[in-house]
Amino acid sequence: MRIVFIHPNYHSGGAEIAGNWPPAWVAYLTGHLRRAGFDDIHFIDAMTHHIGHDELRARLMSLKPDVVGLTAITPAIYEAEETLRIAQEACPDALRVLGGIHATFMFRQVLEEAPWVDVIVRGEGEEILVNLMEAVRDGLWPEGRRKIRGLAFKDGDEIVATQAASTVKDLDAIDPDWSILDWDKYIYVPLGVKVAIPNMARGCPFTCSFCSQWKFWRDYRVRDPKKVADEIERLVTDHGVGFFILADEEPTINKKKFVEFCQELIDRGLNERVTWGINTRVTDIYRDRDLLKFYRKAGLVHVSLGTEAAAQLKLDLFNKETTVAENKEAIRLLREADIFVEAQFIVGLENETKETLEETFQMAWDWQPDLANWSMYTPWPFTPLFQEIRDQVEVFDFSKYNFVTPIMKPAALTRGELLDGVMKNYRRFYMRKALFHYPWRGTGFRRRYLLGCLKAFLKAGVGRTFYDLGKAGYWGPQTKGKVDFHFDETRTIADAQMADWEASADKAAKAAERRAAVKAQMAERAEERKFKMPEVAACGGGKQQMDEEA
Repeated sequence: MRIVFIHPNYHSGGAEIAGNWPPAWVAYLTGHLRRAGFDDIHFIDAMTHHIGHDELRARLMSLKPDVVGLTAITPAIYEAEETLRIAQEACPDALRVLGGIHATFMFRQVLEEAPWVDVIVRGEGEEILVNLMEAVRDGLWPEGRRKIRGLAFKDGDEIVATQAASTVKDLDAIDPDWSILDWDKYIYVPLGVKVAIPNMARGCPFTCSFCSQWKFWRDYRVRDPKKVADEIERLVTDHGVGFFILADEEPTINKKKFVEFCQELIDRGLNERVTWGINTRVTDIYRDRDLLKFYRKAGLVHVSLGTEAAAQLKLDLFNKETTVAENKEAIRLLREADIFVEAQFIVGLENETKETLEETFQMAWDWQPDLANWSMYTPWPFTPLFQEIRDQVEVFDFSKYNFVTPIMKPAALTRGELLDGVMKNYRRFYMRKALFHYPWRGTGFRRRYLLGCLKAFLKAGVGRTFYDLGKAGYWGPQTKGKVDFHFDETRTIADAQMADWEASADKAAKAAERRAAVKAQMAERAEERKFKMPEVAACGGGKQQMDEEA
């Protein structure tokens, strides 16, 4: 049975400026399928190779697959749907499968707007996909599809969602097949080396209201650090990878295992062969301040910090357990440890003004991170914050939900003014860095890395790909009133998806009412009995709980 995976040809002016990123999803799925006995697997990276629809159609007709599978984040969802429509034309007998975070939570929307999608894999794909492929191979599809957990599909006019599958409990049983990728194409521009995005953990114990990762992965699980180091060693030795970024939302959550991973890299000498970066929280950096030089010794050179917003008001809105002072201190600690630090700011909420945009710039310059990034607030339609501000959302063209297009319109700014304010921050920050910092920050690796980052920004800026400026028609402050983001105003939330949301909201409201009623009843009874709940003592009789060492 022949399986063809495709990475949709979607582009925006965000993370791509640093290079072509290898689609790790296909390596993890392919590895799990090969272990289950599926060997005839092909991959078309339409994004990296800029493969158009005509060429894609020709390739599919040549390959004659039995199954065509894609995954897509929210901004790539329309291109993924169109790719599967092309697959329907090129190989009509092939099963068309779609996975990823958007389809997982928005399966009703997807199946209503793209009825040619045969089946959606909801959640982590490795185990569900193997079950699905075995059913196809054994002739149990489509008759037995309702028995497979973690799927969504149309049966006549009915949209069916089978029982959710459990998360992958044994992450160490997943052995990605990185050979499925054409490694010469995945280059990290700042260093000019091959780049990989392996996975150490899945899930997140935190519930930031703007993020959906904790909903998708559900429970938090960490792989054996030795297994992760094995994978890094294969990437370096077999594929020539010189830089990697851990794909985890926050790999430092489990301090003990992160330290073990770093030690494993040092013990194997991998810290001399590969450098790497992570995303993490300010609180973890502050917690690990005495370990930062050890992390640097292990090869960690780049940390992207979710400082998120300059104003404490915004931090509270996002449920970030940090303070502005902690942000500044974390950046200072990282720079002292010779680790490049990138500060991430979220802009574009309803209360954004020229003054708050200026405030984020002043804070960025005061904090002095090596890099700064201003991302447009993107209201993922499956997050708690989206449900809270849904009445303010005017744009439902998900192809623009890419962190670089202003989906939300602040009350005091036009979208063009918002974009211009962000570009002003970028211009000032990197111009000052280019003139007064990067060329004079030591020699060797540090200077080379910073100038490499500057090169990536300049390359994207000259090519007008940064922030999709060319497509929007932005050429500077003089054009802020003329920019056109080309929103597809015909896009709306599908009726089936809206009905599902309303049913979920109604269910949640009723549950909250029941909890409130029970609480009130218990309080009333306690008052009647003059009963007061005692404080629960910790071990040893004290009330303060022991800090957990992770």
